[in-house]
Amino acid sequence: MSDAVLSLRGIEKIYNRGRQNEIAVLKGADLALARGEIVALVAPSGAGKSTLLHIAGLLDTADAGEVAFGDTVMTGLGDRRRTIARRRDVGFVYQFHHLLPEFTALENVVLPQLADGVNRRDADARAQELLDHVGIGPRAGHRPSAMSGGEQQRVAFCRALANGPRILLADEPTGNLDPATSDQVFATLMGLVRDTGLSALIATHNLELAARMDRVVKLDQGLIVPG
Repeated sequence: MSDAVLSLRGIEKIYNRGRQNEIAVLKGADLALARGEIVALVAPSGAGKSTLLHIAGLLDTADAGEVAFGDTVMTGLGDRRRTIARRRDVGFVYQFHHLLPEFTALENVVLPQLADGVNRRDADARAQELLDHVGIGPRAGHRPSAMSGGEQQRVAFCRALANGPRILLADEPTGNLDPATSDQVFATLMGLVRDTGLSALIATHNLELAARMDRVVKLDQGLIVPG
């Protein structure tokens, strides 16, 4: 039995396969994420951080290699099973919040729960609990346009955790914020991950933030190496 919540084994990704100007972004990347571990993924822009996260979260497929959640190999599963696993096991946070503008903060956190079959009363309660936890409970009825960038990103964190995933994947989650707000929002994210016992892989170019995580790895010429 594997102790890793997420395992990436020999991940390869080539763009323009079979054509001229092939670009091998990932060349056999290996990574194991332990239960409750927060790992920073650092690399220059364009090195393949987002590609790796999308493959890890089943949003994209690798050209070679395996993705496993615990002891379950996800590679090769059909679309329906991948969708269910992605919805229940993985939470995503991006540089931009991608909240639905026509819905309130509470409704944005409720929606993924409804998609997973949770009844509205329980979904509302869970959403309010998460928003309270990150300090913006009083803003639950506001739409994204009426919230600051830091508040919007906190809502995005809550949405990512709404279905109780085992794995959080974050792609430059504070990269769109000013330094002071970035530090505050990152502290919120770390506290939320610690409190929920999640395993997290967080891509960042901010080495100061990376140093506050449990471990740092680098994406170097298509391979994962120690930071």
